[in-house]
Amino acid sequence: MSKRRFEGMAAVITGVNDRGIGAAIADQLAQEGAQLALLWHEEPKRFLKRLEKRNIDVLSIECDVTRQSQVNAASEKVRDRFGETDVLINNAGIDHSGEFTSTSDEDWLSLIDVNLTGAMRVIRSFLPSLTADRGVIVNIASVLGIAGCAGFPAYSASKAGLIGLTQSIAAEMAPQGIRAVCVAPALVKTPMLKKYLSTFDEDVLAELERSHPLGVGSPQDVAAAVAFLASPEARWITGVTLPLGWNAAFPLPGQMIGQKPQNSIKFPSLDATGPAEDSLPPRRAAG
Repeated sequence: MSKRRFEGMAAVITGVNDRGIGAAIADQLAQEGAQLALLWHEEPKRFLKRLEKRNIDVLSIECDVTRQSQVNAASEKVRDRFGETDVLINNAGIDHSGEFTSTSDEDWLSLIDVNLTGAMRVIRSFLPSLTADRGVIVNIASVLGIAGCAGFPAYSASKAGLIGLTQSIAAEMAPQGIRAVCVAPALVKTPMLKKYLSTFDEDVLAELERSHPLGVGSPQDVAAAVAFLASPEARWITGVTLPLGWNAAFPLPGQMIGQKPQNSIKFPSLDATGPAEDSLPPRRAAG
């Protein structure tokens, strides 16, 4: 790759595992020269080995974003290793599908604690070490945070809250030259997504095609968008949420999925936290 937009910069990414969006983002930024701090709940051993073979500078940290003490400890380790942080990416998340009337307090609070409050904890802890005049926060939201749909009330609320948080932080931190942005992906190809798609009938598959006229995305599609927004090339962009693979003129990708009989199962995230490697079971949050 000819571009080295992150040469000499340190990037922190939460919710990384062996495959999926977190790993794709880490790989993209590493290719462009970034030093990496990867926060995880289950150690991404295979991915770390791949980075090691490429002599990528990586700090690997176990971290639960629902525990402020672990987040603070992680931020201290990053400061000790890299000094300032240039790019902070909140990718950790969990999901849950089910009708509003069947969503328990536990399900609701679990999603909010990880997807929204977890991101807040990470930002609060790392903000003092974000580089003035070029630091950037990238939050991984979802199209369901832009327009919620049946079957995903808690998930949609958590991601909508993340978008609002991003806008507020962008306004507050602009005088310091620190930016905050979101990406809001639709469906992304993952092993878990493939597994569930095989159970859907032709009507649901047709609906998914109508909501993704450019096709279902890949982890690398999300990583490319994140890399641009985090780069100096996007220095005049803040407070925005970039939809990926979907816009308001298209049907919502989760509409029919959320209404299927199996809607009480954990469905792969409809955003960049998509597969099991980035999504986590309730009450166990990846850092």
